[in-house]
Amino acid sequence: MPDTPPSAVNSGARRTSIQAEPLTCTIGAELTGVNLADAARDDDLFAQIKKLLLRYKVLFLRDQDISRADHVAFASRFGPLEDHPVAGSDPDHPGLVRIYKDLASPPEHYENALHTDGTWRTNPSMGAVLRCVESPPVGGDTIWVDMAEAHRRLPEHVKSRIEGLRARHSIEATFGAVLPEDRRHALKERFPDAEHPVVRTHPETGEKILFVNAFATHFVNYHTPENVRFGQDYAPGASQLLSYLISQAAIPEYQVRWRWSPGSVAIWDNRSTQHYAVQDYWPAVRKMERAGIVGDRPF
Repeated sequence: MPDTPPSAVNSGARRTSIQAEPLTCTIGAELTGVNLADAARDDDLFAQIKKLLLRYKVLFLRDQDISRADHVAFASRFGPLEDHPVAGSDPDHPGLVRIYKDLASPPEHYENALHTDGTWRTNPSMGAVLRCVESPPVGGDTIWVDMAEAHRRLPEHVKSRIEGLRARHSIEATFGAVLPEDRRHALKERFPDAEHPVVRTHPETGEKILFVNAFATHFVNYHTPENVRFGQDYAPGASQLLSYLISQAAIPEYQVRWRWSPGSVAIWDNRSTQHYAVQDYWPAVRKMERAGIVGDRPF
C-alpha cells in the first residue's frame, strides 16, 4: 500500500497529500500529489518528503513544472549546495550543475559507472536533486542501488573481514585521468585523496552501508598480520576483495531503474546509494540539471 501522509501547504491555505508508491522491494518510490516549489517553502511538506527519502533512499516525481530558482530552493532545504570542480555551476544559480549531452559533447564515461557522488571529498555529498530538462525518446535511464541492502546481504564472513577497513578515494584517478599532467596534479592538490570507512553508518537511520565505489582505489589498512602472510596476499588479495565489494552494486535485486521525461525529478540519499546514468541514447539529446547537497564526514 502506498504511504499517504497528509501535508499542509502554504501555511494551511490549502491541503494536499503525498502518495508514495514503492517501485521495488528494497529501494525507490514515486511520489504524487506534491509540487517541489511548494515543498521548498513549507516546513511540514518538506519534512514529509525527507522522512520518505530516509525510508526509500530515492524518490521520483513527474510533471514538476518548477523553475531553476525553485529547484535550488528545494534542494537547499537539505543543506548548503556544493559546486563541482570539473562541471561547474550555473552562473545565476550557484550549486546547480547543468549536465547537457548532445552531439557536440565530448565522449566521457563518468556518469555511466556505478558511483556515489563525491566520495573523493572528505565530506561526500549528502544527496542530490536531479531534474530532467530534455530527454531522449527512449534510453538515458538512471539506475540507483541500495547499498545498505548490499551490506546486509553480504556473507557473514565477508562482513567480519571488512569490519574496520578503510579505503582511499581519488578524483585524480577518475576525473583527473584525462587532464594534462600539470592540471591533474593541481586537481589532486586541491582535492587530496579522501579516506573513508569501507562500511559507513548512516547518521540519521543508523544503517550500515557498503561504502566503496568507482572512486575507491585501494585499502589503506589491509596490510596486517591477520591478512598478509606473503606478498601475494597483499596486492592481489586486497585488490580482489575491493573488486568483489565494488561489484555488489551491479546486483539487480538491489537496484531501481527510472525512465526520464521532461519535468521529472529524482531526489536521492547519496550516503546510502550508488547510481549509474545509462548512456545508450546517442545521437539523441539528454539535458539534466542537478543540485548537489554538502554532506558530512562518514563514520
